[in-house]
Amino acid sequence: MAQNAKNLIGLVGVPLVMVLGNSMLIPVLPTMKTEMKLTALQSSLLITAFSIAAGMVIPFAGYLSDRFGRKIVIIISLALYGLGGLVAGLAALWIDQPYLAIMGGRVLQGIGAAGTAPIAMALVGDLFDGASESRALGLLETSNGMGKVLSPIFGSLLALISWYMVFLAFPIICGVVLLMFLFLTKEKKQEKKPLPVKQYMHSIAQVFKQHGKWLVPAFFIGSICLFTLFGVLFYLSDLLEEKYKIDGVIKGFFLAIPLLVMSIAAYVTGVIIKKKLKLMRLFVIIGMFLLATSYILASFVQGAYVLIGILVIGSVGTGMILPCLNSMIVGAVQKTERGMITSLYSGVRFIGVAIGPPIFTWLLGISRTVMFLSIAGLSLVFAVVAIFFLKPKQVEQQGQGTKDSETQAWRQISEVLGIEPETVHEVQRERAIERYGFDPNELVKRVLSGKKEKEKQ
Repeated sequence: MAQNAKNLIGLVGVPLVMVLGNSMLIPVLPTMKTEMKLTALQSSLLITAFSIAAGMVIPFAGYLSDRFGRKIVIIISLALYGLGGLVAGLAALWIDQPYLAIMGGRVLQGIGAAGTAPIAMALVGDLFDGASESRALGLLETSNGMGKVLSPIFGSLLALISWYMVFLAFPIICGVVLLMFLFLTKEKKQEKKPLPVKQYMHSIAQVFKQHGKWLVPAFFIGSICLFTLFGVLFYLSDLLEEKYKIDGVIKGFFLAIPLLVMSIAAYVTGVIIKKKLKLMRLFVIIGMFLLATSYILASFVQGAYVLIGILVIGSVGTGMILPCLNSMIVGAVQKTERGMITSLYSGVRFIGVAIGPPIFTWLLGISRTVMFLSIAGLSLVFAVVAIFFLKPKQVEQQGQGTKDSETQAWRQISEVLGIEPETVHEVQRERAIERYGFDPNELVKRVLSGKKEKEKQ
């Protein structure tokens, strides 16, 4: 097996594990709320504690990965992640009032999560180039999406045994992913020595000075996608169980539908966009308008099944947006600065996850219509922001880069149609005919061939 394939196999489990930290808890939160006698806000804080811890630690994990290597940071982070799950699970088993201890375990898990998917994304940028990099990033986002798809079902299945089994599953899952990553993924040796902290921070400031006009909106758009996604999932989980009495694995399947659509859209987007920045920008804008449309329509419907169908529209939008933002951001900076930039981006995304459930709970306390129209308005605002500000600089130089890409495109079309591509001689002949009206080389050949015939006679 080629090393690139091994690298990908070792890496894809890392973002999947990270997303399990929240998504697997979503279908179990109503049961946890009942078992531990919590308020809706307290149960939502089980998501927030994990996400806030991850969001705060991610930039430091990024710096450490740039300084000491991506692989060692990911390995330590996976170990901390599994340990946090073990702490929370054992607290539920051994303590009568386990809420605070579980919160502690969730914070530890969040610290571990900080060094998983964000650093894996930076590592992809180190190991792959060009279109293969976009495909690999798309695969990581798909893995992230598949984690979201499988986690509600997996969480619901574990809850059939006991609600705290969700926590005890984390050490096992993290252990398997850690072993795969350890033995399959090989990190390239750093060519340059890492920068001192002061110089490093200066280089990051320079990146934002150069790209901040579009980089900051990109950060916020990614955060909004995760904010709305987890807020809606939190709302749906409560709605299905409390109003429609849909529980267990069936509820997990219903929660997985929008997430499955999102992961498929993310994979297809990753395949299509390659390194085409204009196409990425267009996908982000369309995705934001799809999000806004989905939430506007959701404010008018009541049935759970129709609501899930409408939210699928927003899932397509999210699936279009996230791979594009990943490729834009990774491609915007030097490899020595990727760990910090991608980590800052992931940190902002985690803040979106953290504030989603509490804000949705607060807005729902006002009214369901206010909740959906508020997030629809937010999506529309940032769709407009994307139109005016999300304009990353073209990586390729316009002259030679465009010409080379056009030549390659025609060559690929020729291969598909079974047409032999033009040789260098044929191209030169056509240019000579355009310039002189005839091909001088062909004329010389005819003259020489005429002389040879005369000599033979």
